[in-house]
Amino acid sequence: MKKEKGLNVFEKYLTVWVLLCIGIGILLGKTAPEIAVRLDSMSIYQVSIPIAICLFFMMYPIMVKIDFSEVMRAVKTPKPVGMTLFINWAIKPFTMYLIATFFLGYVFRGFLPGMEITKTGQEVELWRSYISGAILLGIAPCTAMVLMWSYLARGNDGLTLVMVAINSLTMLFLYAPLGGFLLGVNAMPIPWKTILFSVSIYVGLPLVAGYFSRKLIIKQKGLDWFNNKFIHVLTPISITALLITLILLFSFKGEIIISNPLTIVWIAIPLFIQTMLIFAIGYYLLSRVLKLSYHDAAPASMIGASNHFEVAIATATTLYGLSSGAALATVVGVLIEVPMMLMLVSFCKRTCYLFRECNLDLPQCRRMKKAAL
Repeated sequence: MKKEKGLNVFEKYLTVWVLLCIGIGILLGKTAPEIAVRLDSMSIYQVSIPIAICLFFMMYPIMVKIDFSEVMRAVKTPKPVGMTLFINWAIKPFTMYLIATFFLGYVFRGFLPGMEITKTGQEVELWRSYISGAILLGIAPCTAMVLMWSYLARGNDGLTLVMVAINSLTMLFLYAPLGGFLLGVNAMPIPWKTILFSVSIYVGLPLVAGYFSRKLIIKQKGLDWFNNKFIHVLTPISITALLITLILLFSFKGEIIISNPLTIVWIAIPLFIQTMLIFAIGYYLLSRVLKLSYHDAAPASMIGASNHFEVAIATATTLYGLSSGAALATVVGVLIEVPMMLMLVSFCKRTCYLFRECNLDLPQCRRMKKAAL
């Protein structure tokens, strides 16, 4: 059994650092909005260049660790890939529509008064706009960030990479028609350039850099030096880049979040329920039925639970405008997703003993395995 290394200070207190960075980002956006606006304006096809740089340094340490023979083996195990495709495109969009409509259209409707003028000049009720934003989140499966969640959960990195690639391609074909159907519009404009550019920058560039640098370093220094020296130096870089990314993200939206505290709570509740439901379907139901190992089940379940919020925000802005209720709903998705996914990462590691194959050697896993026997 592979021995798990002890957590470093970044990983051990990651939730604390994440909450701290979210607070710093919101405070920065409120107290120095001109800095946030200037940074946010540095974008190509609505993809933020500062965030793209941070995400590269977040993804590269993960990509360079991947033994690409694992990717080839993952291609030959279609069950987890099929599971995540089924969850992302046959279940998740429709549960998001139903849950958002139930809570925002009925339960919390009285707390969400007001109207807004759309880009076409139509006057609509705000709660309908919030539902639209939730739908846009529900039809955008996560790509880049799920690599971080899989890494933290000790998932199968090769399989995660394959799932990210397949979901990215699938999103190009299904995002527009499915979104158009659920939003009830005849033609839904989709930011193709945003999707293509974000996937290329967030996934493609660190993947290529990781693949070639791994080969070069191992050839020059050997596998032992790569594993014991190089990787040890890189490990804190990925977490640090994640924390800086959070500061940037929330500095861009700090004013919006502070100005709408109660509205954010009402929107966050259905988004939270949706995430927990989709994760439970994947982790507890389908993974067990398909008899997946823990290292396949964890990332396959989390990729369905998380969202590609960059694409959702870009689409909401394109369709309804930056100040719309739909755009606010996608921002709420950013606000709650990172803490939720860290919670699910911790939950996965604490329950890995439920699966037939698990190479983790964490203290709680050993205790639970003994109890199960």
